[in-house]
Amino acid sequence: MNTSVQKDNSTFRQKLALRREVLRHAPDAPTILETHGGYGRIFERAWFKAHTGVVIEADAQKAEALARQRPTWRVYQGNNLPCLRAGIANDLAFDIVDLDPFGSSLDYLDALAQPGRTWPDRWQLVVNDGMRQTLRLGGAWHCGALRDVVERRGNNLDPVYLEVARELVEVMADALGFRLAGWVGYYTGANDCMTHYWATLERLATAGTAPGSASGRLVGGVVGAEVPGAL
Repeated sequence: MNTSVQKDNSTFRQKLALRREVLRHAPDAPTILETHGGYGRIFERAWFKAHTGVVIEADAQKAEALARQRPTWRVYQGNNLPCLRAGIANDLAFDIVDLDPFGSSLDYLDALAQPGRTWPDRWQLVVNDGMRQTLRLGGAWHCGALRDVVERRGNNLDPVYLEVARELVEVMADALGFRLAGWVGYYTGANDCMTHYWATLERLATAGTAPGSASGRLVGGVVGAEVPGAL
């Protein structure tokens, strides 16, 4: 059996389990931003429950397929990071934001924090992040989003990447006038090179203990909730 395919399928199952759990903590028929549409596999199994949403995909053929797949969504073909920085779909209040970049998710946090975007009082951020492989090769100091962290913690961020990711999500939340109300995080994939995390964010003006807030046992060194099938 092809072990790379086996590992990929295992990671996908975890991604899907986490997103299905996110749906349980979101409004019925939420509005979703999916920054990396790919082949639409997550939509088929989870995000089809959305009322509407936005999906971005660089590949023209994939974008065309995504448009057929989800007629009530806005489908954009383009480079997702510049699109987000330019304020694409900033009139929509996303209940769920799904980041699934090939590498680091950190630049996307900064893009989401740009002024002018509309947010509901409570929303969910769910992420599949591949930055850890770069960190193991000593590449933290090359990443602009980690510049301040490297100055404080040094260049060996691989063992504490979940802590770092949480810290930078909190920075983004603060810039938007939100607080981190829940956190789930764990390492996965071949040699634990992938990182999955889920943040629940609440507007500071309305922050409080809300039903369904993610809280619970320690996951990957940070507080997180139980996610069926995720570990």
